[in-house]
Amino acid sequence: MAAGSLLDVAPAQLFPEQVTNALGLPGVIGELVGALIAAFLVGNIMLAFTGVAGPWAKRKITAAFTDRIAVDRIGPFGLLIIPAAAVQLLAKELIIPEGADRPSYDLAPLVLPASAMLGFSVIPMGQLGPINLQLADPEVGFALTFAFASIASISLVMAGYASNNKYSLLGGLRAIAQNLAYEIPLIVTAMSVVIFTGSLRTSEIVAAQQEALFTVAGVAIPSWFAIVNPFAFGLFVVANMAEIGRNPFDIPEAPTEIVAGYQTEYSSAYFVLFYLGEFLHIFLGGAILTLAFLGGASGPGPASIGFVWFVVKVWAFFLFTQWCRSAIPRVRIDQLIEIGWKGMLVLSFANLILTAVLVGVIAS
Repeated sequence: MAAGSLLDVAPAQLFPEQVTNALGLPGVIGELVGALIAAFLVGNIMLAFTGVAGPWAKRKITAAFTDRIAVDRIGPFGLLIIPAAAVQLLAKELIIPEGADRPSYDLAPLVLPASAMLGFSVIPMGQLGPINLQLADPEVGFALTFAFASIASISLVMAGYASNNKYSLLGGLRAIAQNLAYEIPLIVTAMSVVIFTGSLRTSEIVAAQQEALFTVAGVAIPSWFAIVNPFAFGLFVVANMAEIGRNPFDIPEAPTEIVAGYQTEYSSAYFVLFYLGEFLHIFLGGAILTLAFLGGASGPGPASIGFVWFVVKVWAFFLFTQWCRSAIPRVRIDQLIEIGWKGMLVLSFANLILTAVLVGVIAS
């Protein structure tokens, strides 16, 4: 295809292919350039989300829930707190604790946000006009999202061990205990979605939720898996909250108990990277939930505004996490482990077996 505007590219193509064709770059070099540009654009979209969520939206939402006044003095609606907080944090001195394991200490803040950004590489974010905002669509894309997200656990353990601080070490150990207890139920519950669709390809999982389930008073109810299997949806939400470390499962950092845990000894740019990674994983959790149970980027109106619905759903999940942060107290570590191993694990396998039986009966 000749070089031209992105608007001239067929929406069925993946975003990197659209960029390559629009720029008119041939061969492997063209594909590489297109992939890098597409990844850069998608990555910056997610970074923009976290830039708004961390310094501003989190404070405004929490203030609304707790009947307080949040940032409102710096710029219109307090929006200039975003660059102000960035300058403030980055200007602080980077203090390295004595006895720190430098390679692990330096790498840990990079691994956390990187794992989340990798997770977005296979998430179908819908169309924005004719542009299809999906970077890759491998056959095992759904499994890859969980594989990429789970790398975050390595970052927390590295930070806890390398900081030479007992509170940081406790935070790292808690992170591993929590992720082991809830990652298995999370993936087992997600497998019920795979049983319904018969595919691990993310685009096919979204496509399977496009048809109308039934019609009520002329209104078509979509076949989102949250509606088809609300029990699995509830299990996935709870396990997802534990995976991203939001209340009542913010055990790895627990500010009132272990002084922020794994990130106690981090400051300046390193702390910013941890803070960034934390919010990126919240949005990744919302994106996976949207993909698996909320019909992906589908919604009323034409497919060309699908990205708008994707953003609405992901931000709705972020709003839910902040409501939980304001309304639900933190559980104890022993309670958390008991809920995970004795409750969530059993219920997730029960859901998987029930789903398999129902699909088998329907298919026969």
